[in-house]
Amino acid sequence: MSSNKSIDLSHHLNTLSRSRVPSPLKYVVDYMNQPGMISLAGGLPHPSAFPYNTVNLEVYSPDADIAPTSTKAKTTMDISVAKDISPDRPNNLSVALQYGASTGSKSLSLFLHDFAKRVFRPAYSDFQVLLHFGNTDGWNKVVNLFCEPGDYILIEEHTYPSSQALWAPMGCRGVPVSMDKDGIIPDALECVLQEWEDSHPGTKRPHLLYIVPTGQNPTGSTIPVERKKLIYDICVKYDVIICEDDPYYFLQMPNYTPVSDRCTHESVLPVHDESVIDGALLDALVPTFVSLDYQGRVIRLETFSKTMGPGNRLGYFVCNPLFSERLVRASEVTTQAPAGWSQAIVEEHLKAWKYEGYIRWLFGLRQLYTIRRDWLCDLIFSEFDVLPSPDGIPHDYIALPKGHGKRMDANPKSKYIFSFSAPKGGMFVWVQLNLNNHPKFEGIRASGEEYPEEKLETQIWMELIREKLLLTPGSFYSPVLGPNQRMKREKGVAFFRLAFSFETREDMEKGVKRMARVFERSWGFAELLN
Repeated sequence: MSSNKSIDLSHHLNTLSRSRVPSPLKYVVDYMNQPGMISLAGGLPHPSAFPYNTVNLEVYSPDADIAPTSTKAKTTMDISVAKDISPDRPNNLSVALQYGASTGSKSLSLFLHDFAKRVFRPAYSDFQVLLHFGNTDGWNKVVNLFCEPGDYILIEEHTYPSSQALWAPMGCRGVPVSMDKDGIIPDALECVLQEWEDSHPGTKRPHLLYIVPTGQNPTGSTIPVERKKLIYDICVKYDVIICEDDPYYFLQMPNYTPVSDRCTHESVLPVHDESVIDGALLDALVPTFVSLDYQGRVIRLETFSKTMGPGNRLGYFVCNPLFSERLVRASEVTTQAPAGWSQAIVEEHLKAWKYEGYIRWLFGLRQLYTIRRDWLCDLIFSEFDVLPSPDGIPHDYIALPKGHGKRMDANPKSKYIFSFSAPKGGMFVWVQLNLNNHPKFEGIRASGEEYPEEKLETQIWMELIREKLLLTPGSFYSPVLGPNQRMKREKGVAFFRLAFSFETREDMEKGVKRMARVFERSWGFAELLN
């Protein structure tokens, strides 16, 4: 890690954040912790009134084989958190369930700081870690740290709707940045910022970029490190803060190999050598934005939701000291510290696993989601004729009706039904429908419908629902440009998001078969050959 310290970025703070002052009760807590102090100051309920004595949990061992194809029994271990306070057990229910500092558990924070230093590798020395309630809470606090009502926020061309619903009531406006299969395009980002004064005269240039760099929701794109460097340099040039929302970071996968070229899904998890596991995982992960950040302008949102369960509602910021201090001030008067139950259980779990065990567990998650990704892609290959994409199509593959691929002419570009890329991370496959082949599309467009692509997308979605298959329409991820303003849709295409994270392989197979039947009826595949 570099010895450089973060630079002063205080000019990015909004009026609300600048105006926050420490709670005066903070000083009471500071004195209360002094040795020998008798405190009649705090209104703390007595721990004897907490109706919980000990929490005993059976948890997976870090080397438990969680691969969905495994028939092995999952190995377990026992952990417990007791109420009694003792010097050798700083993690106890008397403290966890009591009022406490908004920074949360000190020992858990120290573990996560060390983890961030070893895994995320910030490029400046004075980074800090601060607990939050998960990345939704984290993003809420970031918006309230930087954004004034009416601000413009740089977002991806397809963006998770809840992240937009947060700032839309503030009158903020999204500025979409074009994407391809590898995430946002650096030239497109620079073009937006460079031409801002001409395209938006008299308005403040955006100074916050919200980005999901790994397994992006909904597109599944993962930004390569070379592109991350370009994006970071542009943000330095135009003085933009990067919010790196990265819940799928440890769900990165090797490139997809079609089943015809694949040997087997053999376990690649080393059994004994912890250093080999550590190196293998870190070598397989695309470096983070914070690893490139020598100024402290990246605020990373990290979460346990995809690694230990979303119900924990627990995550943490990785950011510079100024941002951390202002976030603490906000937490003191809003959420305070994350739930004591979650902190106590996750802390005891990580203490039992240790750094090496947590790394082993994360490596196992990589294998689990690789197998699930391959299931869904294999089934698409099975139910459609899938070919490499011709030039001009922004995905790896095009899909045609089953049995029709070899009968098409030498240029199937105008006759494919949808295109897609196999993701390298996350939980989703993003399919782009070619509506120009759909028999109803020209009629809808000729009728003067304002959003013909969305209208047909909705019709197809309802056909899928009647077939008992639920996908997420791409229109749900359209950027909000302002009150009652939406980004213009790309002409002749629509999108659906398919998740491979939850259903069994058998149900995935039924689902893809149902999708193929609906597409066959909706497009009228037989007419495509005429």
